[in-house]
Amino acid sequence: MYVDRLELADFRSYESARLELEPGVTVFQGRNGQGKTNLVEAVEYISTLASHRVSQDLPLVRFGRQQAVIRAQVVAGLDDPRRILLELEINQGKANRAKLNRGQLTKASDMLGMLRVVLFSPDDLNFVKGDPSDRRRFLDEVVVSRWPRMAGVKSDYDRVLRQRNTLLKQIGARSGSPEGLDDEYTLAIWDEQLSEFGAELLAARLDSLTEMIPFASGAYEQIAPTNNSVNAQYKCSFELPEESTVASLRDAMRAQLTARRSEELARGITLLGPHRDDIALSIGPLPAKGYASHGEGWSLALSLRLATFQLLRGDGINPVLILDDVFAELDQVRRQRLAEAVLDAEQVLVTAAVGTDVPEKLNGKYFNVTTGHAEPADGPETVSEESFEETQSSPEDEMTSNFAEDVTDSDEASK
Repeated sequence: MYVDRLELADFRSYESARLELEPGVTVFQGRNGQGKTNLVEAVEYISTLASHRVSQDLPLVRFGRQQAVIRAQVVAGLDDPRRILLELEINQGKANRAKLNRGQLTKASDMLGMLRVVLFSPDDLNFVKGDPSDRRRFLDEVVVSRWPRMAGVKSDYDRVLRQRNTLLKQIGARSGSPEGLDDEYTLAIWDEQLSEFGAELLAARLDSLTEMIPFASGAYEQIAPTNNSVNAQYKCSFELPEESTVASLRDAMRAQLTARRSEELARGITLLGPHRDDIALSIGPLPAKGYASHGEGWSLALSLRLATFQLLRGDGINPVLILDDVFAELDQVRRQRLAEAVLDAEQVLVTAAVGTDVPEKLNGKYFNVTTGHAEPADGPETVSEESFEETQSSPEDEMTSNFAEDVTDSDEASK
């Protein structure tokens, strides 16, 4: 699949924008703080309803406005000309609204799965060197990309977890043990629901990680100038049953919640479940965290993203690849090898401060991006080191640059 038209209204630094895109490679080039990442973030957001840059919607709406609009026309594939039009309204202070082919969807999450993307960014290094939460988030992204309904399962798990923790704290503050049948009954309900949602999420994580490992190892050998292979082991917060079916995982988790009840009441927190798990990554015989060099860490992070791409293709999905400011982080060898690895994607969207950082293998359509405007360009541009340093901007600059006083409404922006 690929996006052949992208329209924005009041999204980040863009008052309005309309870009005609193509299959193959598109490079958005321009100095930092001009709005390159905003463009690919819009594609990411209308695909996943999430951003790799922020956890809240507020920064996505142009300063002083109440609503941002993203429209993307998506083509099913190079050999399948069917098109769908996706539209997402990001609203300040109220629920976002989504449309499919101009028809209102019941809720924004109904849009999940209609456009699939795999995004590479400098933050991906956190998968290797960061906290367990970074690795859990990565694996959950993979799970939702494969099975969009799992976004609802993850949301339900998080909701029940919050409610269970609240009850544990309340009981602990009173006496340290349940008082009467009401407490016991309510805890039993939360235990059952947490085990149900947790088992489904855990089974999806385990299946995806198991299938990803061969892809990740192959991708690492392709990218890194080494013969080492990579591996990943899921570190569960409770003992896994021999057969990791949803039913067996549910029973095991529920039993462990019961066994650790007194400890959880004393601490006022749920001590086991998918929210406490980790993924142990290794390169050759050594754990990646603490032992991998910067280059090895980057190669591993890229390999995990490439494995996601291959996994989705194995599921019959050809996602859009987004490489957000990745080539600036890599040496020449890794740049060339990454370029070779993504060449067979139907669409690759690249951002780069210096167009010549992008390997020639990825030569395609270019856009120059300046202060919230994107215009077609003839090819890659170079920037002198002196002028490049003079125009460095913070992420906050990119979020708030070029705020105009007047803005067309979302319908006018699409004309």
